[in-house]
Amino acid sequence: MIEIVPAIDIIDGKCVRLSKGDYDQKKVYDASPLDMAKSYFDCGVKRIHMVDLDGAKISAPANLKVLEQVASQVSCEIEWGGGISSSEALGSVFDAGASNAVVGSVAALKPELFELWLDSFGASKMVLGADVKNGLIAVKGWLETAQLSIDDLVSRFLKRGLSQVICTEISRDGMLQGPADELYVRLQSAFPEVIFTVSGGISSMADIERLNGLGLKKVIVGKAIYENRITLKDIERWSLNV
Repeated sequence: MIEIVPAIDIIDGKCVRLSKGDYDQKKVYDASPLDMAKSYFDCGVKRIHMVDLDGAKISAPANLKVLEQVASQVSCEIEWGGGISSSEALGSVFDAGASNAVVGSVAALKPELFELWLDSFGASKMVLGADVKNGLIAVKGWLETAQLSIDDLVSRFLKRGLSQVICTEISRDGMLQGPADELYVRLQSAFPEVIFTVSGGISSMADIERLNGLGLKKVIVGKAIYENRITLKDIERWSLNV
């Protein structure tokens, strides 16, 4: 069974969702990150995906107090991304309570540093965040693109034990129009030793059921929960079977 990983995206300490990664298309939700995390834990999820969007924009963690609060009160694994651009920043994220660090821009722009982190912290703690825009890897909070494909990145880091990749199809993110199924099936087939997490476009449980039937392992769900297209009861029923 595919594992549902609920997402909490944060700006100024609040839950938000962007459309296609556009900071100007931001919707702020009433629930606090802590309240959302508690509700997900109560549903039986094993891992929560948290993104520091302020941090991604300034290339430095900006919402570590939120991470500390959630990690101290919720017993889920927390994968945290956004602004992890130095070894100091990475250490601060783990110190604040993250179980896994999601790294995108550094992996694309400073691959030797990401290789060092894979060696130092282990592949079980490091997650490659490979976000795709027009076929290329997007960096710096999705504001720029690097001249690399996701296949280029994964191939390079496999040699250092890479085992976890979150791939977001940015054109689908926050649009509730369904995920890019073919992309994930192709990647999972090309790199069977890696667990690819589907991210972007999930609109309903039907999407999740279809991805499960395609043999994919993990899926991030964000806006569909906030917009009540996927309910906490849906997540709870699914999590009982994972």
